[in-house]
Amino acid sequence: MAAQTPEMMAGTGEHVVQFYDDDRELAQTVGPYLARAVRDREVAVVIATPEHRAAFQAELAAANVDAANAELDGTLIWLDAEQTLARMMRSGRVNPKLFQDVIGGLLDKLSRTGREINAYGEMVALLWDKGDVLGAVELEKLWNALAAELTFSLWCAYHGDSVSPHENADELHEVCHLHTSVMAEATASFAAGADGPLAARRFVKSVLGRPPYLGLVAPADAQLVVSELATNAVIHGGTPFSVSVSCLGSTIRIAVRDRNETPPIVRDAAPDSRSGRGLRLVDAVADDWGVDANPGGKTVWADLPFRAAA
Repeated sequence: MAAQTPEMMAGTGEHVVQFYDDDRELAQTVGPYLARAVRDREVAVVIATPEHRAAFQAELAAANVDAANAELDGTLIWLDAEQTLARMMRSGRVNPKLFQDVIGGLLDKLSRTGREINAYGEMVALLWDKGDVLGAVELEKLWNALAAELTFSLWCAYHGDSVSPHENADELHEVCHLHTSVMAEATASFAAGADGPLAARRFVKSVLGRPPYLGLVAPADAQLVVSELATNAVIHGGTPFSVSVSCLGSTIRIAVRDRNETPPIVRDAAPDSRSGRGLRLVDAVADDWGVDANPGGKTVWADLPFRAAA
């Protein structure tokens, strides 16, 4: 079994969050987001720690992006996360009016240029790391309120280790709800054997048992979906297959890809039949499901709704 995390991007008007394991992973995913903005003559606003700003600059240089020139012409704006956060704090809390003055004022000015705005921020992560978890949630909400007034894309990032404690599970759940997508996709590949579905279930259980997925969906529903889709891949596909878990808005998508192009069939199983009910069971627990054709195969996916936040 092999797992990987693919490159993700934030589109116009989206508010995405990334949970990363190390700074190199963060730089390699944020770097292309910033590079594209600079190349397309849009505006990139980066609110980050000195260490992360240096890592992003290195990624831009590796991508042959002239960051110095982009700074001079206003295409790339660097802000220190700690200093910017301090400008918005009053009595130990983020002040909504100061947020509007500091961040809203900047983005409003930039929006008047007619260029698209691509923001990256980690002030929320600084608050979370300091133990002000509720403050981080409130700051996420302020960003969303600003997005209702101005059009921009926003990329937030939290270190995976900092959001691990189970006592903050409810707040982590809410953070995921406050974003249009969560960048934490996990993928694993499996052989075309009888033990494939069991291994796939264990993989999905492992993924959903850690942040940011912890507590987002009903475990029994997720296990049912991956079991049925993986079993179909083995029995009817007869090829090696892969399973991916990703977050899309307020749903978790479980997708199984195999190398057989024949689409699955929803069957009407006899009452005493031991098989033939898989897709109907998936349909019963999923918000939606479908089949996508791939070169030399197909992907069957199902979207499970988030549980209501506690």
